[in-house]
Amino acid sequence: MHIVTGGAGFIGSAFIWKLNEMGIDDVIVVDNLGETEKWKNLVNRRYVDYFHRDDFLDMVLHDELPFEVESMTHMGACSSTTERNADFLMENNYRYSVALATWCLEHDARFINASSASTYGDGALGFADDETLIPSLKPLNMYGYSKQLFDLWALRAGCMGRLASLKFFNVFGPNEYHKDDMRSVICKAYKQIGETGAMRLFKSYHPDFVDGGQKRDFVYVKDCVDVMWWLLEKPQVGGVFNIGTGQARAWNDLARAVFAAMDVPEDIHYIDMPVELQGKYQYFTEATMDKLTAAGCPVKFTSLEDAAADYVQNYLAQPDPHL
Repeated sequence: MHIVTGGAGFIGSAFIWKLNEMGIDDVIVVDNLGETEKWKNLVNRRYVDYFHRDDFLDMVLHDELPFEVESMTHMGACSSTTERNADFLMENNYRYSVALATWCLEHDARFINASSASTYGDGALGFADDETLIPSLKPLNMYGYSKQLFDLWALRAGCMGRLASLKFFNVFGPNEYHKDDMRSVICKAYKQIGETGAMRLFKSYHPDFVDGGQKRDFVYVKDCVDVMWWLLEKPQVGGVFNIGTGQARAWNDLARAVFAAMDVPEDIHYIDMPVELQGKYQYFTEATMDKLTAAGCPVKFTSLEDAAADYVQNYLAQPDPHL
C-alpha cells in the first residue's frame, strides 16, 4: 500500500491524482476531514480506504497497520503560518512526523516528508538545501519551526539520507480551495478579479522592493507531484530537497499572469499589510535547485505564465475545478 497523509488536502490529493495517473490505486488516505470541504478533493480519486489521522497514528504507535506498506508520503500537517497554538503544532506537525518516519525506517518503507521553505526564515542564510545549514536556520513563525524540528531530528538520528524531506516553496494549483486564507494568491485573485475587475497586493515596507515587487518562488502543484513521484521511484535518493522553480518572480508578475489568463485588463491595487505580518514577511524567496538536479531529477518546471493559464482556464473556470 501507498499511504498518503493529508491525502484529502492540497498537495496530498494532488499526489494521489499523480499516483492514479500512473496506474496506482492501492492507496490509503489519512486525514482529518471534520466539517471541512476537503472531501471534495477525493471525489475524483481512486483509493482503497480512509483513516482518521488519530486512528492511523494509534495503529502506527502500536505497530498494528493491517496492510503491508510500500511507502508513506507524509503531507499531513497544519499548514497555517499564523497558527498560534505552539503545543498543537509540536504534536501535530513535529511528533506525528517523527512517529511515522520512525515506523517507516524500522519497516523499510519509503518515507517522503513535507518540510517547508518557511524554515529559511528571512533568507539571511540563503535558500540552499544544504543539510549542514539546517541547525543555523531561524524560522519566522511557529509553523516553520515545527517543520524545522523534524529536519533537526532526522539529522540527529542519522537517518536523513534514508528519507526525503521536501522544502516546498510557494505552491499553487488545483485542490487548494478548502484552505481559506492559506489559498494561493492566484486562487484568491481569480475570485477578486471576477467580482471587481481588480486585484489587491500588499504594499512594500522595504526600500529595496517597490509595491508588488516582493518576490517569491511560485511553483505549480503538478510539478511538485512529478518530483514526488520521481522520489518515490528512487528510494536510494535521500536528504532535504527544495521544491521550487529556482526563479523568483514578483507578485506583480503573478498578477499580470492571472489577468492575462482571464483575458481581463490589468488593474492592481496596493493595500496596507497587516501589522502582525510586517515583521514576519519574507520579501524574497528563491529555491536553490542544484541538489535535486544533481540527484538526477528530470522534472522541468512550468513557467509562472503557463502554470497560471492552465490553473485558471482548465480548473478555476470549470464547473468542477478539482484534479
